[in-house]
Amino acid sequence: MSVEAEKMEARSSVKDTVRVIIHALILALIVRIFLFQPFNIPSGSMIPTLLIGDYLFVSKYSYGYSRYSIPFGLNLFSGRIWAKEPDRGDVVVFKLPRDNETDYIKRVIGLPGDEIQMVHGVLNINGNAVPKVRVDDFVVTEPSGRERHTPRYMETLPNGVTYPVLDLVQDGFGDNTEVYKVPEGEFFMMGDNRDNSTDSRFLSEVGFVPFQNLVGKAQIIFFSIDENSSFWEFWHWPTSVRWSRILQVVH
Repeated sequence: MSVEAEKMEARSSVKDTVRVIIHALILALIVRIFLFQPFNIPSGSMIPTLLIGDYLFVSKYSYGYSRYSIPFGLNLFSGRIWAKEPDRGDVVVFKLPRDNETDYIKRVIGLPGDEIQMVHGVLNINGNAVPKVRVDDFVVTEPSGRERHTPRYMETLPNGVTYPVLDLVQDGFGDNTEVYKVPEGEFFMMGDNRDNSTDSRFLSEVGFVPFQNLVGKAQIIFFSIDENSSFWEFWHWPTSVRWSRILQVVH
């Protein structure tokens, strides 16, 4: 093969590689916008359902698409297209209404028109107390080896969705509230770690969440690592990865 032919073959190989990379990037962008977006859990507001260090996929198509379905929140259209309202009990990623930029993840508790209130740590929906049953403690083993126990309960919403909640403090700051009337087109969100969650109970911090601000529904945990470890320290994975949580469906 001549030198010129070798150069032409090398250029062709580079073009093929660039073409494959561009196609892969386009495919990844399409998946991220229309299908699934990865998120990681940085705080403990959804413990015990979601732990710090969980990585999960959020389905973008579950509730249709708004401007916040698009990277950087480009204002290409208003409202939602192919809209479907979330069900009570869904775990949802949304943009914080206060700045429309920060990602939050909470559970849908109140639907449009609902009246929500906390009374001595018991959730009330439309004047009815939500069943709350004491179960085994949530146990965390600290780096020192000491076990920390937190009371855990199972709540069951009117539509039958059941999930665990933690109650760190009896009659804590958010355990007794006013009655919140959820406006049309908005939702009331709460964290499962009730005494360690900034959510819709605090109107100046989160408040009611407009339908447009919903990004997607949490679906599955694809990776999970101890909160005291770093994702990139792969040499620690054998002991720091929570193998039992991988591929868990989010309820």
